[in-house]
Parts: sequence; structure tokens; C-alpha cells
Amino acid sequence: MNVLMLTGEPLSLSEIEAVALRGCRVDVAADAQARMAAGRARIEQILASGQTVYGVNTGFGKLADVRVPPDKLAQLQTNLVRSHAGGIGNPLSEAEARAMLLLRANVLAKGFSGNRPQLVELLVAMLNAGVQPVIPEKGSVGASGDLAPLAHLALVAIGEGEAFYRGERIAGSEALRRAGLKPLVLAAKEGLALLNGTQAMTAVGALSVARAQRLVRQADAAGAMSLEALMGTPDAFDARIHAARPHKGQIASAAHLMKLLEGSEIRESHRKGDTRVQDAYCLRCMPQVHGAVRGVLDHVTGVLEIEAGSATDNPLIFTDSAAIEDGVLSGGNFHGAPLAYAFDYAAVALTDLASITERRIDRLLNPDINEGLPAFLSGDPGLSSGFMIAQIVAAALINECQVLATPSSTGSIPTDGGKEDHVSMGMTGALKLRQIVEHVERVVGIELMCAAQALEFRRPLRSSAPVEGVLSAVRAVVPRLEEDRVLAGDMDAVAAAVRAGAFQEWCE
Repeated sequence: MNVLMLTGEPLSLSEIEAVALRGCRVDVAADAQARMAAGRARIEQILASGQTVYGVNTGFGKLADVRVPPDKLAQLQTNLVRSHAGGIGNPLSEAEARAMLLLRANVLAKGFSGNRPQLVELLVAMLNAGVQPVIPEKGSVGASGDLAPLAHLALVAIGEGEAFYRGERIAGSEALRRAGLKPLVLAAKEGLALLNGTQAMTAVGALSVARAQRLVRQADAAGAMSLEALMGTPDAFDARIHAARPHKGQIASAAHLMKLLEGSEIRESHRKGDTRVQDAYCLRCMPQVHGAVRGVLDHVTGVLEIEAGSATDNPLIFTDSAAIEDGVLSGGNFHGAPLAYAFDYAAVALTDLASITERRIDRLLNPDINEGLPAFLSGDPGLSSGFMIAQIVAAALINECQVLATPSSTGSIPTDGGKEDHVSMGMTGALKLRQIVEHVERVVGIELMCAAQALEFRRPLRSSAPVEGVLSAVRAVVPRLEEDRVLAGDMDAVAAAVRAGAFQEWCE
């Protein structure tokens, strides 16, 4: 993709990643420009008519009943941005800030927010020039949208706040100057148009779910390696079993596992004379669990992609009515409930993916159940501890995931003097999900390390071409464990490879 054209329609996770991670350029479609101009014309009509409209010529939230005089409307919008830029904590990553810029520009391009086209043009120019606002990650309750994070984004657009530019963290005004851009003086409604929305939680969630989509396929590969190392059977992945319970994700995962294992010498070596009737659940039920995780992530992806093209401002401006008073409607599209529920759902599913993965790690290491492999996959058990600590680390990560998987969407706390009396906590859900994805990447990475070592103990037998390919990819990152060494760096390296999709080639 050379240029992503913004139309206000839904964006795919791959499109969001292309801009956020790979610097794909962005432009605004002509029809979107026309819609924004029409929406802005309606705002100008409202101002000329003297009509009182929330956010245009009134205060905000609990102060909505306060009428603001015409000569103070520009100051009203600037005050809104400054007063709401109260985020705290570590800044979002530059990729997450870029995703926020993209998403906010896209939903404003729908034309329902009453902003001038110049506002979106500036956001797009910031993206293309590499000006990423410094956006503290904490401070949003997810209604009226992500107010604090979006206020920090808006600060840079008006020449204030801070930004990352070419590796430096500098004043927003200086970043714009170096990029050859000029800050915008906000007109009526435009501060509110920038702040009212779900783009912080959508940005963090979208990039996290895109990572999780890659992760779950690599978890299949890790599980296939473990099955082989433990002399398990792929019979439980037979398509007839899964056609009898036709969940889409389950069918896809079973087919993927069968493809990964096709042609294995290891399987043929113990096909006859195997006295086991069936494998443990962590091996036999991979399609049911991994597949269910796929289903959850597909659902959450759909929610995110709809949100990426949804008008989440308040009020919304409609130009299909001749009467001015009929064209401005206040509602609650800024409420993050759809996203908050989805993030909690994904968090639970990914935590369980980590749980079943850890059970396979334990089976590889535990001499009581690892089918004759050395204890803890050590070449000299007793003198050397092998991968003992790796399973302990996985257990610690999973316990943290279990805590983080506690829903945030059920934890509404009223804000703004009771005016905003039910909020989504969707940003909390997005940040928790991001952390869970990172932990599960590490757990899957640990399984890959252990399964690679275990498979090498089955030599001279070889597994299938895909499994051997994954093993080689692991060895390109970390060497075989011949004697005890510090494993922290190895675990970091394999987790980074999982995050980068290094094993994807063998998962297609």
C-alpha cells in the first residue's frame, strides 16, 4: 500500500498497522473533504442564527447550561483542550500515537463533527511528517470518549504540548516547525470534535489485537512442536471430529495443526504399538481452545474495524435536513462500551491460551510425564537445571494475566459531577489487553524454546517440514541449551521474534 485514502469508512487492522508501524502515507478523499465542508457550513449557520447548541456555544459536561458569548468561542475550544490534557503515566508508543492520529482523522472525515477540512488535513500532515504527539496512557474512563489522551493529541495540533519527532521528544510547536507545519487556531466546535471519541482505546486495542492474531497462529506451531516431542497423535485433529462441532475457529485450528504435522517421521515411528488411547487435554484439545481464541479475536477485530469508521463525536451534525434545529443531535456514541466489553473478552481468551500453553511446557519438562525426555530437557539433569526456570517464569506471567483479565468494563465510576454517571473504562481494558498480549507472546516463546530442545532429543527422527522449519527459525534466534546459561536473554529474544511474526512463514 503506497497511500491510504481516508474516506471515513471502516479501516482494517492491517491498514492501521501499515500507517502506525510502517509509515504508510495518508491522504483525504475528495468526497470526505466535501462532507466536512458541508458539516462546517451547518455550524456556521447555527452561529449565525444565535441558536444554543451544546459544545458550540456552551460549556461542557456539567457546565452545558452555561451560554458562551460569540467573541469567546475560539477561546472556549482552546480552554477545553488545555483543561482536559490531564493524562499521566508513560506515553503511548509512537505507533499507538500514530494510530490515534489516523483514527481521529478518519472519523472526522465522515463529516458529522462540524470541523473544517483544514483540521483533518493537519492531522494527516502530522502523520506523513512523523510528528507523533506525546500522549500519557492513563487518565481516560472511556466516556465521553478518551478525553485526556485526545486532548494531548490536540495540544500538538494547536502548537502546544510535546511530540516525538525523528527520535526526539520536543515541544509540540518545535516539532511542527521542524516539519514545516503550522499549528491550527481552533474554531467553534473543533476542540470538542478532537476530544470526543474512542480513538485512544481503539488505537491501543487495534495494535494489540493485530499482534494477538499473529500470536494465535504461532501458538498452533508451538503446540504442534510439543505434540511431536511428546510422541502425541494428531488423530484428534481429524476434520470429521470438528465438522461435528462446526465452530469456525475450531475447524481452522484443527486444519492448521494437521497441515503443520503432515509427513512427520516422528509420528510414523510410534503409530503402531502406541498403547495410549488419547493425549492429555493440552495436546488433544488444542483446536477447541486455540480455535475458540481465534473466534474471540475475529469478533473483537470486527468491533474494532467498525469503530475505526464510526462517528463518535457529540453532538453530531447532519446536513440532510433543511431546518437547522433538526440537524444537530446529541447522543452518546463516545461511550466505549462495545470496545470495553470486547477487550475484556479478548483478555480472558488470551489468558486461557497462555494457560494451555504452560501445561504443554510442563509436560515437556516434567520427567514424570514427558515420555522419556530428560528431566527439564537438561543434558545432565541434576548438575544442570535445564529449562526449570522457564516454566516458573511462564507460571508467573500467567498469574499476572489472570489478574489483568479481571473485567474493567464492570467498574464504572461516575464522573463530571454525576453528568457522566456511567463510563466504560475501555482505555483501562485496552491497556490491560496490551500487557496480556505481551505476556502471552513470552509464554508462547518459552514453549517454542522448550519444544525445539525436546525435538532435538528425538533425533535422528525428524518431524514434518513445517515443524522442522519452525525449529530452524527458533535456532536462528537462540542456540540449543547444551549446559546451564542465563535464559533471560533467550526468552526475550524468542518473545521478540514471536511479536515480529518470525515464525509466520511456517504458519500459512
